[in-house]
Amino acid sequence: MSSRRLEQAFSRLARRTASTSGTTRTLCAHCQWRRSLTLSASRAARAEKPASGASLDPKSALGSAPIEAPRSYGKRVDGHFVPKPLPRPIGMPLPPRAGEHTGIDNRSFQQRKEDFVDYDKHIQRRKELTAQISRPYFRDWGNLQYHSGKSFIAPPRLFKAELSLYFPNLYGETLVKTDKAPRDTTPLLTGRASVVSIFSSRWAEQQVGSFTSREANPALHRLVAQNAELAQVVNVNYEDNAGKAWLVRLFRGSLRRRFPEAEWDKYFLIRRGITDAMRESIGLLNSKVGYTYLVDHHCRIRWAGSGPSHPDEVDGLTRGLARLLDEIKKESTRPAAAREKPVGKSHLERPGPTEK
Repeated sequence: MSSRRLEQAFSRLARRTASTSGTTRTLCAHCQWRRSLTLSASRAARAEKPASGASLDPKSALGSAPIEAPRSYGKRVDGHFVPKPLPRPIGMPLPPRAGEHTGIDNRSFQQRKEDFVDYDKHIQRRKELTAQISRPYFRDWGNLQYHSGKSFIAPPRLFKAELSLYFPNLYGETLVKTDKAPRDTTPLLTGRASVVSIFSSRWAEQQVGSFTSREANPALHRLVAQNAELAQVVNVNYEDNAGKAWLVRLFRGSLRRRFPEAEWDKYFLIRRGITDAMRESIGLLNSKVGYTYLVDHHCRIRWAGSGPSHPDEVDGLTRGLARLLDEIKKESTRPAAAREKPVGKSHLERPGPTEK
């Protein structure tokens, strides 16, 4: 702090000297250089305010053709809509890391003060608020009339590993009693084949249950039980409304009674962190609909389903999980140098990138 004050004093002295001599040139160039370097470094290391992530046109950020399905923004779908199979892999272009997309503001008071008077950040925030306000509140409810909100049909086979994209990191609380601190999903998903379900209401939970429940898909649970160290079922209950999120946490005890204690750490209560760009990337197009993903041991989305299941989609999920387990077992027998090391990639627009 003393060095910062000393630099500011030298800077004021230099400007005063320059003004009295009738010149506009700063005399203490070394002090000015150090001051600008300090300010630029502090801006680079700053933890920015987690924005709402709302955008007037989230599809423009995609590097490939967007999924053809109704959305909560943009032009309303009039007439008849028929969901189509996924034309390409979906997901984020870069591997997830723990600590991303938490939605927590870690800025200091000084950083908040400086950001408050930053005009560029003000304009960006105003655009996000405009995008939020301009969206019809009941649009997602209205889109449920099209096949119960089903956005797309699951692919018949897994996406190829080399073309697949990544499932983002999510951050929230679990049902574990002894440790109520929020956790990241990436450490849990890494190293195992995971069936990940995302929902935000009882209606959506019933939809993902048509894919993953013991009644609808007993073969899936038998496969998971036989490979408990390599396979798992993960539930993500996402609720961005503060009141509804509080109610979910209030009845956490009833949620614990629905699952064995060994699965409490696989049930996440997510409050924030999912942006419009993430929704477009992973196909989470309707907040009232449930989505099911098959994620491999490198956190890549290899298969995805939406809304209520079709019989062939349920079979495809079970076959895909069995295929992923075979891949994990084969990779574990290879030397460490020969194992796959996934890297980030841009979105690829290729027709029919499914395994044969």
